[in-house]
Amino acid sequence: MGKSKELTSPSNDFGSSMVAANHDQSRAIAEVQGAIIVAQRCPRNEQRAVTEISKACRRPGLAQQAMYSFPRGGKQVTGPSIRLAEVIARNWGNLQYGIREVDASDTSTKFEAFCWDVQNNVRASRVFSVKHGRWTKKSGFKEALDPRDQYEIGASSAVRRLRACILEIIPGDVVDEAVQLCEKTLAGKSKEPIIDRIRKMVSAFSELGVNEQMLVKRLGHKIDVTTEIELVDLAKIFKSLQDNMSGRESWFAMDADENLTDANERFKDVEASKD
Repeated sequence: MGKSKELTSPSNDFGSSMVAANHDQSRAIAEVQGAIIVAQRCPRNEQRAVTEISKACRRPGLAQQAMYSFPRGGKQVTGPSIRLAEVIARNWGNLQYGIREVDASDTSTKFEAFCWDVQNNVRASRVFSVKHGRWTKKSGFKEALDPRDQYEIGASSAVRRLRACILEIIPGDVVDEAVQLCEKTLAGKSKEPIIDRIRKMVSAFSELGVNEQMLVKRLGHKIDVTTEIELVDLAKIFKSLQDNMSGRESWFAMDADENLTDANERFKDVEASKD
């Protein structure tokens, strides 16, 4: 007689899936409870946290990346960048934050950005969908077919939501003080001659498709007489362009845009895409 072939019944498969799901749920609950217990046993020292944040904001490297700026309604909007928000969050302590992919389709991806104050059990989150493409004033919505482009578009949108979640949890006065310290660091703490910093800024902008002529037209004077405060404002604009929060045309007269390198091609369609 031949051996009978065992078949796995659908009910058994369903039961195994339920067991696995229950196990994952139990583990997640245990991790949450464990994090809360640890945070309560080791509560944050706010005075020490503020001291560490202040130290970080005195570093020129962080200060140069600490702020963003973009035009809205005829005004210039500025605020702490995701880099500064992350530094504040790490030093504040007892926070869990991040971005996770919830769902994906051929045309869009759904994400969740979150920040959880484990000690106080307060949570901020944003669930949002990002279409695989960019919208521009000139050509409307342009679909992105390259997976790398899709990733960069999703990441750019996600970090803005993450920043918003972190800043919703961190006390506002702590954030304001950090911003002020970063601006002071940029304006007066550098030992490097201002003319050298101006030249470095011009070189950095050129890599984003902004030439010296465009900078001069925005400033309204020769580049060599740029002031400290103007350098701070240009650093914010540079960060906004670098993070794809705005396009060159939002800040500079494009009729001054002549003989740009091929590197400019990847910036020509970038336009502001805000919350």
